[in-house]
Amino acid sequence: MKISTKGRYGLTIMIALGKQYGEGPIPLRKIAAEYDLSEAYLEQLVGPLRNSGLVKSVRGAYGGYMLTRDPKEISAGDVIKVLEGPIQPVEGIEDEAQPQRELWIRIRDAVKNVLETTSIDDLANQKDDNNENYMFYI
Repeated sequence: MKISTKGRYGLTIMIALGKQYGEGPIPLRKIAAEYDLSEAYLEQLVGPLRNSGLVKSVRGAYGGYMLTRDPKEISAGDVIKVLEGPIQPVEGIEDEAQPQRELWIRIRDAVKNVLETTSIDDLANQKDDNNENYMFYI
């Protein structure tokens, strides 16, 4: 299963909104600038997120987008399903032999479980500690 830029950038939007939850609407241009992404592309992605009820828009000089629910109540799976469609590691699973079909189902269920049990709040509050686990030698 491969997540496209739609899913990746859609999660970026949701994480940015999750970090600012309760602080009012955030303009897409601010998110685009902070993450060095195309504002025009983010505008294409936010439409389906709005139509699905995950975000709402606020018009005006201090407008932008905000989450419709607490980030703890929105899963990564909610976002991926809206932007990528159903989670399937393989197409035509019903045509596979039983052992392979069982494997694909287990993989699908494992991926679904991770996406459904990871909230936007989890992602928004995750600390970046990549460098703490490395030893540097000179």
